[in-house]
Amino acid sequence: MQSSYKKFLPHLVVFVLFIVASLAYFNPVLQGKKIFQSDIVQYTGMAKQQNDFREKTGEETYWTDAAFGGMPTYQLGAKYPNNYIKQLDLAIRFLPRPADYLFLYFIGMYILFLVLKVDYKLAFLGALAFGFSTYLIIILGVGHNAKAHAIAYMPFVLSGIFLTFRGKYLWGFLLLTVSMGLELVANHFQMTYYLMLLVVIIGIVYLIDAFKRKMLPHYFKAVGIMMVAVIISVGLNATNILATKEYADTSTRGKTELTINADGTPKDNKTGLDYDYITEYSYGRLESFNLFIPRFMGGSSSEEFPKDSKTVENLMRMGASAQEANQVLNQIPMYWGEQTYVGAPAYIGAIVIFLAVLALFLVRGRLKWWIVSGFILTLLLSWGDNFKGLTQFFIEYVPMYNKFRAVSSIQVIIELILPILAIVGLHQFFSHFEKEDEKKKALLWSTGIVGGITLLFILFKTTLFDFASPYDSYFRDEMGLPFLEAIREDRMSLFTSDAIRSLIFVLLTAAVLWFFMKGTVKKGFAVAALCLLVLVDLVGVDRRYVNEEDFVQAKLVEQPFQKNGADIQILEDDGHYRVYDAAANAFNSGRASYYHNALGGYHAAKPGRMQDLNEFYISKGNIGILNMLNVRYIIVQSKNGGPVAQRNPYANGDAWFVENVLPAENANEEIQLLDSLDTKRTAVINKEFLSKIPSQKIERDSTATIELFTYQPNHLVYEASTKSPQLAVFSEVYYPKGWNAYINGKPAEYFRANYVLRAMVIPAGNNKIELKFEPKVIQTGSTISLVSSIIFLLILLSGLYFAFRKKEQQE
Repeated sequence: MQSSYKKFLPHLVVFVLFIVASLAYFNPVLQGKKIFQSDIVQYTGMAKQQNDFREKTGEETYWTDAAFGGMPTYQLGAKYPNNYIKQLDLAIRFLPRPADYLFLYFIGMYILFLVLKVDYKLAFLGALAFGFSTYLIIILGVGHNAKAHAIAYMPFVLSGIFLTFRGKYLWGFLLLTVSMGLELVANHFQMTYYLMLLVVIIGIVYLIDAFKRKMLPHYFKAVGIMMVAVIISVGLNATNILATKEYADTSTRGKTELTINADGTPKDNKTGLDYDYITEYSYGRLESFNLFIPRFMGGSSSEEFPKDSKTVENLMRMGASAQEANQVLNQIPMYWGEQTYVGAPAYIGAIVIFLAVLALFLVRGRLKWWIVSGFILTLLLSWGDNFKGLTQFFIEYVPMYNKFRAVSSIQVIIELILPILAIVGLHQFFSHFEKEDEKKKALLWSTGIVGGITLLFILFKTTLFDFASPYDSYFRDEMGLPFLEAIREDRMSLFTSDAIRSLIFVLLTAAVLWFFMKGTVKKGFAVAALCLLVLVDLVGVDRRYVNEEDFVQAKLVEQPFQKNGADIQILEDDGHYRVYDAAANAFNSGRASYYHNALGGYHAAKPGRMQDLNEFYISKGNIGILNMLNVRYIIVQSKNGGPVAQRNPYANGDAWFVENVLPAENANEEIQLLDSLDTKRTAVINKEFLSKIPSQKIERDSTATIELFTYQPNHLVYEASTKSPQLAVFSEVYYPKGWNAYINGKPAEYFRANYVLRAMVIPAGNNKIELKFEPKVIQTGSTISLVSSIIFLLILLSGLYFAFRKKEQQE
């Protein structure tokens, strides 16, 4: 018992230190403050209606009317029945956000190093190096919480895989099932997909090794066990996965039926995203050196100027005031790469890079080769359009790769694997398995290579680089060539200072290892010194981009959008209608969704047909389209700059009867016929739905009425009175996978009209029409989740029972 306690105590201390480090970095959370994350602000606006509904009724609505005219809430934080794996995730993330994600970074990597049989002190060092990688911190600063969430569980997944391959079948299975379940809970399938690519590489390397060692039966047994674990983990997340797949097919990530663009040109009608959209954020080949030198290419797109700025000096000589100078400086990027926008460099750390190079000389076998292979593949893929051949191959032939944009984000795999290589190499360096001569040679070679390249950059920077941005021609034309030269001198200054900084950390690390090898410094002191160096190195860069200034009072995060004059004016109308925010980029803003049933919104996967309608008509101010979508208010900027609400008296209302039908052969005709259409009188119906209409010429009953009687986002009740059958069009988005129609309590058919709306034939008489969102996918998914949870629990209990019995028999 005493022995077990002593073994457990160091890990407990490390656990506490991780908590302290997480809270220390994000220390304003201890004062009740919250980090202001731009993406989460938008999400807050989008999710407001469903959260209010949950709080008011205690029930879940899986449909929101507050975004894009209406969409499922599956990707907006919907809560599902029997989602026990989510409850486990919430229990693990017990610290205030975003300290909870930083803690997950630490603990996940620490467990992985223990599985790799690395000493706990080095595991602690490796966890710090991983957790404080600049990219992993900056995504917390901007609010990419789901991405951080998924990355944090990656080391747990790898731990389960390696345990299983090692022959620890029970523990590997249990850990992989839980960790993969948690990975899927994060709900960032792009990150999970990138992890899958790495796992495929690991599988290939282990297969080759098993073939050479004649251990194929063990290999396939391990793979079989892991497949079962993954299947169960998918089952634990069945509701979210099924619902996401269902919605994705109808979103901008799915295949569109249109074969033309808004300007009439042919449209690439392939499944997935467009090539240009996928590769918009392509990492520059040369830019990859900012993994080692943070401001190799100037840092972020909003990087601060150096202290003795030549640009500022030039502006002062030109007679600019301090205010005028600041206005000009805010427009000048120190970043001189080709990406559209960079929030921060993806700095892994000079020390980590140096130790990874050292490891190449000391580490042998499978781990070295899957890491090297993974590094090369992900680096080349992150170049995107700058390495077209490979990128186009993956987009065309690798399943699902074309579903994801921002190819540069695949570098998260590099952020994951380089610290692993570095620490395993350090483990070899500190061990007695390597000969002293080999250690010495490896240290000298790695110092010479890394230090030499850095010194080369410093000495020959003006020959090797021009520090020119693609946008420099504007400043040359507006301010003159001397001013442009001053900008480039400032960029060179940032480059030089950070290159020297990285060189110093490399030399200090090399010195620590040299003194250890000579016996001057003990291992414990050497590891402590490296921990300190890594913290100073990484945290020093992290603080440039995410610090106390990013935290605000909790209320500003919980209620990020304050009512303006337009909101107050609109909210006086307690009817049912939609709002179009023309004062903002309506289809890229969640502000209007916070207070109103908005036509726009903010989401990475917008409803596909609504996005089509936006590109063809809405963004061009087509009032007829706004009318049929029941847009009663349009927010515009007034002459004095403030937003005001303009009432649209021509909105069609909640529902209306039409007297004419225009048949459409396909989606192209369907959307084109809407141009200048009187939607109050005529409906465009795709030919696939024409059979549901008794006659294309409907005898209009001038006395017929249809009104919305009661409204909830997921349940609308109308009352209609007609003397003859009528064709009704509803200003509600057509989404057949969940919405059901009832007339007087009996199921009724409805169909699509006007490309995006619902329509149905209303019989003669007084009728009660109900539209209910009753998605079967939720019921199906929750049942699968429950069964999967029971299966996993039975396997867990059985495994623990047999393991206990086996231990008793051995004793």
